[in-house]
Amino acid sequence: MRIPYSSRSDKTILVCYNENMKTILTGIRANSILTLGNYLGALLPMVRLANEHSKDYHINIFVPDLHSIISDVDGDLQKNIIRGLKYYLAAGLEINENVHIYRQSHVPAHSELCWILDCVATMGETSRMIQYKEKSNGQESCNVGIFNYPILMAADILLYSAEYVPIGEDQFQHIELTRNLAMRVNHKYGEIFTVPVATAEQVKFMEVDNGLRIRDLLNPEKKMSKSTKAENSKIMLDDAPEVAAKKIMSATTDSFGKVKYDMWSQPGISNLLQIEALINDVPLQDVISTWAGETRYGDLKKKVAESVSTMLSTFQAKMAEISDEQISKLLEEGEEYANNVANVKLLEVQKAFGLR
Repeated sequence: MRIPYSSRSDKTILVCYNENMKTILTGIRANSILTLGNYLGALLPMVRLANEHSKDYHINIFVPDLHSIISDVDGDLQKNIIRGLKYYLAAGLEINENVHIYRQSHVPAHSELCWILDCVATMGETSRMIQYKEKSNGQESCNVGIFNYPILMAADILLYSAEYVPIGEDQFQHIELTRNLAMRVNHKYGEIFTVPVATAEQVKFMEVDNGLRIRDLLNPEKKMSKSTKAENSKIMLDDAPEVAAKKIMSATTDSFGKVKYDMWSQPGISNLLQIEALINDVPLQDVISTWAGETRYGDLKKKVAESVSTMLSTFQAKMAEISDEQISKLLEEGEEYANNVANVKLLEVQKAFGLR
């Protein structure tokens, strides 16, 4: 079955949805500017995956703006949305007829399916989510959105029959919950939902080494986080290249006096080696071999600082070339596509539940 776009007076969009093609779905919240860790660990791998598979898969890249408002948003949400989508293009995302960009809140089916799935999920399985426990921190006054987040995520996935959802390890529970809800509905009403593949297969498909995680520059025992207050602990994608270079030069290392990749005993040095490998798109083992036995930490820092500075200069120049109008056009087309596809699936669910 192919679901065409509707025709408009000014133009007819010829892109069609082919249900025989599988879907890869991903999104990054629009709460703030991203860090170098977000870029290397999430954004860049997703762009590479999309470019590799966009001829054979639907690539759904959506802005989870409804998810974004469960916590404070840094700055203007609308500006964050536009900037976040520019990140994808500046990182090299290739746009074709199978790449669809849209805002979650501009597809009402997300919210309606979320409510229906609320009536399928149980309090027990939702309250067991690790992210809920961490974000609520045991406080009874936390907003309901934090509790309900995984159900909305399930709706995001199931509306488009997405089998692959590139995510971090902290989201694995949410994928398993999505799978359980889909199978529960299918068992009662027939094969309505496509069940996403299990997390082990997700990781294998993404070809991402979960051991690679960019660390805090001042406290390499923790991952780099945009919420950390210490500015020198993180590199933001809007940092001036020279500022980022200084942050690398002040990064915490150790007193061993020997460059070695060992995340347990030398996390600071190991983090620098990871950054160097990922920025230059070379195997980590090659970088480790290049620096094996070196004793001058300053030389390694200078090299990594140069790599980071060059990357940011190039990335920021590309960002400046992308206009808001370009993003608006992609959103207009992507949201027409998303509404058409999502509404077909939502109607199928509504009929199964007797709502239509």
